[in-house]
Amino acid sequence: MKNVIIVAGGKGLRMGGELPKQFIPVNGKPVLMHTLENFYAYDNNINIILVLPVDHQDYWKSLCSKYYFYVPHRIANGGETRFYSVKNGLDLIEDLSGVVGVHDGVRPFVSHQVIDNCYSSAKMGMATVPVVDMVETVRFIEDDSESKTVPRDRYKLVQTPQVFPVSMIKNAYAQSYRPEFTDDASVVESMGIKITLVEGNRENIKLTTPFDLKIAETLSAK
Repeated sequence: MKNVIIVAGGKGLRMGGELPKQFIPVNGKPVLMHTLENFYAYDNNINIILVLPVDHQDYWKSLCSKYYFYVPHRIANGGETRFYSVKNGLDLIEDLSGVVGVHDGVRPFVSHQVIDNCYSSAKMGMATVPVVDMVETVRFIEDDSESKTVPRDRYKLVQTPQVFPVSMIKNAYAQSYRPEFTDDASVVESMGIKITLVEGNRENIKLTTPFDLKIAETLSAK
């Protein structure tokens, strides 16, 4: 069985407003609805788990009513950090034989091809992460006064969904939290498991700034 945990705990501070970024309208409806609809359109049998802070859940339910949003999903409580939010989402998955992706709620434009490639890889037992190439020159800052150019072909930009066999990621999240756990791949990798990279899509941006919203309006209008 395919599962996806969509994490939406952002406070939206970099957007410059009080409304959390996952609830900001893009082309007529909140960003988060676009994200859930994208996974449902990919596979209408996928088990969608939405992780939201407790104090956002009533507002989300009111938005679902306002926009007549009926994509099936269950809600898990957000945690103190992303680690605990994902852990809470995993607690709602009982079937250990399936695969599960973890996806940022503010990445509504991941392509179905990328989703399918990630899930297909995870079905073969791989811990799978989509990435894209760096296109700009990268400099490494050695101290306050020194920096040097580094070869950008040795670096990748990491996206989501990061997809794993359910048993693998549940076992990884049985660990205690550590600050170096910046994404799900880092949690799994700490268990000595190799990460498999697949090609992502450039449009799969994480909506973080007002400029990103302008790009989102253009992409969602296609």
